[in-house]
Amino acid sequence: VQLVESGGGLVQPGGSLRLSCAASGFTFSRYYMTWVRQAPGKGLEWVSDINSSGGASSYADSVKGRFTISRDNAKNTLYLQLNSLKLEDTAVYYCSAEGLGTNGSPRQYWGQGTQVTVSS
Repeated sequence: VQLVESGGGLVQPGGSLRLSCAASGFTFSRYYMTWVRQAPGKGLEWVSDINSSGGASSYADSVKGRFTISRDNAKNTLYLQLNSLKLEDTAVYYCSAEGLGTNGSPRQYWGQGTQVTVSS
């Protein structure tokens, strides 16, 4: 099982980035996906999540209207479009998958994270 995030980088305030999370080793289309982030010196913060079909999503108030989560089940990939970036969006962004394994037991997987730095 692997979740591999990419797309992070250094961007100026007001800029945009698109994060990707490529999944393998499990049935991606059956899993609920989440983005969380961890700013320097702080704990994990939930950012957004999306259901298995992509038909429902939710956002933290701090990113609502600026970030958009989406998924492509044919490509086994989760996305997070980050627009109007602010200094306080600087963090390591992680994707997570939650669902049931082949034996029906709950499973949760995490990626290694991708760094987003917003700086002028």
